[in-house]
Amino acid sequence: MRFFHDIEKAAFIDRPNRFVVRCLKGNGETTAFLPNPGRLHELLLPGRSLYLTRDGTSGQRKYPYTVVAVERDGMPIMLHTHRTNDVARHLIDGGKVAGLERARVIGREITVNHSRFDLLLEHEGRKLLTEVKSCTLVGDRIAMFPDAVTARGARHLSELAALSEKGEKTAVLFVVHWPRAEYFLPDYHTDLHFARTMLACRNRIRFFPVSVGWNDDLTLKSATGLLDIPWEFIEQEATDRGSYLVILRLREEKYIAVGKMGSIFFPVGYYVYVGSAMANLTARLERHRRLRKNLHWHIDYLRQAAEFETALPVRSSVSLECPLAQAMEAVADWKIARFGSSDCSCPTHLFGMQSNPLHSEAFIKLLLHFRIDRLHPFLKQRQRISWKNPGLLQEAGISER
Repeated sequence: MRFFHDIEKAAFIDRPNRFVVRCLKGNGETTAFLPNPGRLHELLLPGRSLYLTRDGTSGQRKYPYTVVAVERDGMPIMLHTHRTNDVARHLIDGGKVAGLERARVIGREITVNHSRFDLLLEHEGRKLLTEVKSCTLVGDRIAMFPDAVTARGARHLSELAALSEKGEKTAVLFVVHWPRAEYFLPDYHTDLHFARTMLACRNRIRFFPVSVGWNDDLTLKSATGLLDIPWEFIEQEATDRGSYLVILRLREEKYIAVGKMGSIFFPVGYYVYVGSAMANLTARLERHRRLRKNLHWHIDYLRQAAEFETALPVRSSVSLECPLAQAMEAVADWKIARFGSSDCSCPTHLFGMQSNPLHSEAFIKLLLHFRIDRLHPFLKQRQRISWKNPGLLQEAGISER
C-alpha cells in the first residue's frame, strides 16, 4: 500500500523548532515541514537520511518539502502523524490487526461529549470507539509511547475508560513503525502519568499495539504483529524512583567553588550529571532545575553557574546510578574527578561533552540501552524465571518482589 509519492532523500542537519528541520539535499541546504511534535531525539541525529515529499501547493506553503520518514538501521520509520489514521484504517479494513480481523471503519473524527476520537469501528455487531497513536520510540525489540509528555493522551485514556463504564466499547490502536518490535510499554521514564493512567484503564479499554514495516519506497509491508504488553512488569517499574541524567550547559570557562572540594576548573561545554533517587524522583529533578535552594550536593554548586538544559529520568526499581556513570565515561569528552561520587567507588558522576549530548549518537544509544534495551532479556524470560533469578533481575535493573 502506497501512502506517499515522489519520495526524495536528504540528510538531517538540525531542527530549529518542533515543526521545521534543516537538511542537506543534493549540494545545498533546504528546510522542510515536520508534521510530528514528538521529541524524536533517538531518530533526528546529524546525517540521518530523511524521506521528503514535495508540497503540491507550491507557493502557498512556507516550506516546499514535508518530512514523512527517517531512516534507522537501514529501515524507514514513518514520522507523518497526520497520515497515521490512514494507515490505521488500511490495517483494520484489511484484517491485519489481530483481534480486530472482522472489524471495519464506519466513521472518522468522532465527537463524543467534548472530545474527538479518531475512528469508529463496527466489530462483532457493536460500535467500537478507537483512538489511534503513532509510535516511533523503539529499541531493538521494545516499543514505548509517548516520547514526550502528553496530557492530551492521558486525558483520552481517561475519557475512553469513562465511556466504557457507561457501556461503550473502546480501544486504543498504537501503530508501531518498527517491524522488529516484540513488546510494547508506556514510556514511564518520560511520562509517568500517562503510564499510570494506562495501567488504571487496562481492564476498561482494549489496547492493540501493532508493529508495521515500511519499504524503501515508503510502501507499507504486508506483515504486521501484535505486541505483548507486560502489565505486571509495568506495574512494578512505572513508579517515581530510579536514576537520572541531568544535562547542564556552561557557556564560559570558570573556576567554581564546590563545597569541601574547593575551587575546580570547568571548561566550556555541556555537563552530564548522573544521580539517583529511589523515592520522589520527580521532586529531585525539579530541585536540580531550581536555582534558589540550599547548596547541599556537588551538583548544586555547578547549577548556580550553568544553564539547565534537560533532565532524563531512567525509572527502575533498583539504582542504576553507577552503571550509568561507567557507561557515560566511555562517551564523554572529559570528566571532573570525584564529583558526586563520594558515597561510591566510581571515579566521578560528572562528565563533560563539547556539544549537546542529545545530538550525539553514542549518548542516545546509551540512553536507549538503559531506558529500553536492557529490559529485553528479562521480558523474554520473565515467565520462565518467575522473578527468581536475582542475577538476571539485577542486570536488567529490576528488584525482586
